[in-house]
Amino acid sequence: MAVDAVDFHVDHGEYIVLLGPSGCGKTTILRMIGGHESATSGDILLDRDRLNAVPAAKRPTTTVFQHFALFPHMNVLGNVEFGLQMQRIGRKERRERAIEMIELVGLRELRYRRPLELSGGQQQRVALARVLVTNPKLLLLDEPFGDLDRLLQLRMRVELRELQRELGITFIHVTHNQEEALSMADRIVVMEAGRVMQVGSPVEITQSPKNLFVATFMGDNNIFRGAVSGFEAGQMLVATEIGMLALPLAAAAATPPLGEPVVAAVRANAIRVSRAEHGPPVANEMRCIVKATEYLGDVVKVHLLAGEHPLLAKAPEDQYLELRGLTGTLVAARFEPVDAKLLDE
Repeated sequence: MAVDAVDFHVDHGEYIVLLGPSGCGKTTILRMIGGHESATSGDILLDRDRLNAVPAAKRPTTTVFQHFALFPHMNVLGNVEFGLQMQRIGRKERRERAIEMIELVGLRELRYRRPLELSGGQQQRVALARVLVTNPKLLLLDEPFGDLDRLLQLRMRVELRELQRELGITFIHVTHNQEEALSMADRIVVMEAGRVMQVGSPVEITQSPKNLFVATFMGDNNIFRGAVSGFEAGQMLVATEIGMLALPLAAAAATPPLGEPVVAAVRANAIRVSRAEHGPPVANEMRCIVKATEYLGDVVKVHLLAGEHPLLAKAPEDQYLELRGLTGTLVAARFEPVDAKLLDE
């Protein structure tokens, strides 16, 4: 079974991203919505119309695939007109609508060139214009930036999002790239093994992962496992292999009993690294060895080791020289209780 009990809704004009690792079922869902795969159970509804038995060619949806599949023997104008021709739109109207869409994607001066005479980004725009000119209710995008280099991907993200807002068409976009999803989506559907693991805004997915998979897949989360050892001042004390952690009791759905296993996530940018002081560590302070630092332009990643437990911290770029000088030394890594999120296994 490729997908199992998948259930989510998309609002009109919304930009939804299906995010997950390869093989999780996100492209299968896209193909079922577009009519290229059949659903063995459940319903696919668009404006309350059931699409399950509607052939792909008659659905008010269209798909942009990773490989643009432009007709090499046609110029830009011919490629963009093709969908309208299949709809039996008259030549005059077809030409007017195609030119209008070509102008919208910024290719007016290139309308008589063939695909092989265009850059990757220009081919991407032609592929978008070809499907958008048919005025679909729903546009499906399957890894649309997979064939583009990183700089072009960054530019196309902005252009595609602006185009979607201008047209007001609902987009469902499939990707395995977390950064791409966070930068473009109104809401993200995180998937694993054919199931929906969490649906939420980019902020919700990043700051409040609901389960261990989402916290791990979205990256830069430190995972802590332990058992409840007590309660103090509205906090839950959790004994872990690297020390005592104080977590917000309010984060738990119900007060857990003593000894209850707990899994929590703390984002790397919530962990502060400083030189270790004398005396035993306090709650939420871990004594670590600095293994390495990475300068990434606007942020510094600090790789730590607390016993055998790897940790990751992020710091502002102006701390790079100081943190690099601590490589191989013992430091204190701290976080505030409010920055810990309890997870469902």
